[in-house]
Amino acid sequence: MQIAKKLFKYYLAIIAIFFIGRVALFTIYFDRFSNDEVNYYLSFLYGLKMDTIVASMLLVIPLIVLAFTPSNLAKISNSFLRLYFVVVLGFLIYIENATFPFFNQYDVRPNFKFVEYLEYPVEVFNMLIADFKLPLAIAFSMIAIFVWFFMRTTKNSFIEVLQTPLKSRALWFLPLAILLFIGIRSSFGHRPANISDAMYSTNRVLNEVTKNSLYSVGYAIYANKQYSSKVIKLYGKMPIDEAKKRVQNRLGIRGNDLNSSSPYSRLEKSHFPTPKKRNLVIFLQESLGYQFVTPQITPKLLKLKKEGLWFSEAYSNGTRSVRGIAGTSAGFLAVPGKGVVKRTKSQNGFFTFASLLKPLGYHTMFLYGGEARFDNMRSWFLGNGVEEIVEQKDYKNPAFVATWGVSDEDLAKKANERFSQLYREGKPFASLMFSSSNHSPFDIPKGRIEEVKKGVNCVENAVKYADYAIGEFFKEAKKLPYYKDTIFVVVADHNVRVYGDDVVPVNMFHIPALIIGDGVTPKVYKNLASQPDILATALDYLGKDFTYPILGHSIFSDDKKDINLMQFNENYALRVKDKVAVVVPNQPAQTYKYVNEHLKPIEHDVELEKDALAFVVTLNYLYDKQLYH
Repeated sequence: MQIAKKLFKYYLAIIAIFFIGRVALFTIYFDRFSNDEVNYYLSFLYGLKMDTIVASMLLVIPLIVLAFTPSNLAKISNSFLRLYFVVVLGFLIYIENATFPFFNQYDVRPNFKFVEYLEYPVEVFNMLIADFKLPLAIAFSMIAIFVWFFMRTTKNSFIEVLQTPLKSRALWFLPLAILLFIGIRSSFGHRPANISDAMYSTNRVLNEVTKNSLYSVGYAIYANKQYSSKVIKLYGKMPIDEAKKRVQNRLGIRGNDLNSSSPYSRLEKSHFPTPKKRNLVIFLQESLGYQFVTPQITPKLLKLKKEGLWFSEAYSNGTRSVRGIAGTSAGFLAVPGKGVVKRTKSQNGFFTFASLLKPLGYHTMFLYGGEARFDNMRSWFLGNGVEEIVEQKDYKNPAFVATWGVSDEDLAKKANERFSQLYREGKPFASLMFSSSNHSPFDIPKGRIEEVKKGVNCVENAVKYADYAIGEFFKEAKKLPYYKDTIFVVVADHNVRVYGDDVVPVNMFHIPALIIGDGVTPKVYKNLASQPDILATALDYLGKDFTYPILGHSIFSDDKKDINLMQFNENYALRVKDKVAVVVPNQPAQTYKYVNEHLKPIEHDVELEKDALAFVVTLNYLYDKQLYH
């Protein structure tokens, strides 16, 4: 009985930490769900289930130690258990504190993003110190107070239990183990409870409040490792032949063989044939959401808009840079789990604009202001057609060095120098430039712009500085001989912060995109466009017939469809015009109407929902079987 009482005491301590965190989140975000027709107080009941799962897992080791430690080792086990609980409870205090800035940044509880970038400690540490001084100070102060209090009041906390006869303690193991097993499973159904049990309402934010942060991170790590082999079980079942056919029909791809080693590869004839080898420059903008495209924040981009092809309804594929890189340089959509840039099977033989153009005599490049190893970009580009990498170490006497590398104006200057050199040498080139100044903590050089918000590091000022760098790049490029033979693309990788109450906040995927260059007639393209569509259109302007597997079309193609696939955490939204089908792991699919920048539930469109699942299944298959080349 003493074992049960002791474990129950710590169960209550763990539940209390989670409960306090949930109450705080509930209070802070109450206005985001209070007007919905949902019983939001059920969040605490379903939340208790999530918390019990975690607490039961954390109590397994203490149960084993308390049940089977010989009495003569009582002091050693007492010290171990004190250390175990001070670490566990201290970490729970930390992660509950970390939930608030993470939620503020990403509009979700901590998930795989929380641990994904721990392999880059320098960059992450610098960003945390720059952006989160106060939250870190509060968290570590709370932990310090807790550790002091706990260690002072629990000197012999477990001795009394451990000195009771071993036989009587061992007898308690089986019933308590069964109880913990029930708690971990938290379901008497065929499947144990999982993160989907917290998604009881139609309001996404309320579901996030209901979740448990530690469980959310742990489940995300587990799911991320399982995507390649078990993706169909998470989202639903569909034969791969049916899935490939559905994707082909929905994208309007013709002239391909679905049973070939590259199912979506086909010949696309240029609408602008020319004997010249035009250069290609893609200027990928970090976190430039469409909401920032205003005369006050992006005057240079809006000026350039009048000179080229402007996509007013372009949408990103995901919420991370690796998704934007894959979309704009490879024409690939967001694969479940880690992006293909970071995955092992796509490190060579994966289609990119570089692998397409390099065999045609193009010099291919990737230019970045930071360290190219970040997000595995160096490995991915070098393995997939890029010959030359320009990164932070290659800049001599940069004008400004920020947390993430040299400034965008340094990138623009270096790019123009390198492009001019290649042009003088008679080498056609294709390049991706990736900006970094519009990235938290938003540190930019002084005196370049009239700040939107005076004297503070903020996203508006960072975007305006990125816009300034775009302007400087084109201002100088237009003076240089290479300009007349080059097609330029300016496009964002994703929005700076994708948030909203909808299961997939579609409006936050809206990004600016522009194609400019000699022969590009100024116009505004008002139909829906994806990042693969933008790449296909840019290649069309090069004036050559290409065979490629891009999952999109040039806007000048009769096969171009008003379609986009968006990934938001584990959720996928397939949008066809203004109808959107959403598939979620372990949940039924749902159809929505996109009205006034929000999703409104409508009657199920079964075929559209099946097509959404088909994209998830097919993308995973293309990566897993290495069929995207």
